Amino acid sequence: MKESIVYPYKGNLYINLTNRCPARCCFCIKYKWGYQFRGYNLKLSHEPTAREIIKLLTTTYLPERYKEIVFCGYGEPFLRLNTLREVASWLKKNNSRVRIDTIGYANLIYKRNILPTLKGLIDAISISLNAENEEKYLSLCRPKYGKGTYPAVIDFIRECKKYIPEVTATVISMPGVDLDKCKEIVSSLGVNFCIRPYLTKYEKE
Repeated sequence: MKESIVYPYKGNLYINLTNRCPARCCFCIKYKWGYQFRGYNLKLSHEPTAREIIKLLTTTYLPERYKEIVFCGYGEPFLRLNTLREVASWLKKNNSRVRIDTIGYANLIYKRNILPTLKGLIDAISISLNAENEEKYLSLCRPKYGKGTYPAVIDFIRECKKYIPEVTATVISMPGVDLDKCKEIVSSLGVNFCIRPYLTKYEKE
């Protein structure tokens, strides 16, 4: 099956920038589903350039047909920050609503606050919190950066509010995660809260 760099799903259009990720979450469907996602092959043969993505957006997947353009695939989009910003800039010039789905490690990756560089480019961001404390987070998400990652994600969520109009923290409804405590944490941060389903078997739709 041909790889999907850009793929539509439920009225939105998704941009698959990379398969790399600085976490190895035990619940990640990338591994469970063998890089497949509801009929699409998200296993990349190469990381696409901004020019390559924009060409697809001008010839095959016209952004105006979709409610939202989302940087989300089977990897962490912030690992491709320059490409992300270039494509997002093009999308905003074409009046698209732009969202990023992320694990929230961007400032750890670059060892600086990258959020000011996104102001005016990103309309919404969804950040995976996934646990109510650091111990559980480390066990579930197994981040490259180890201890200190969880509070860094909390800080990232808080900082996002300064630069991005719509901020949502998400949690997967998997066994052992205290959703009520997660909701309390997110409420204290003053951002939206969303519970994502815990997926096991491959779903075609």
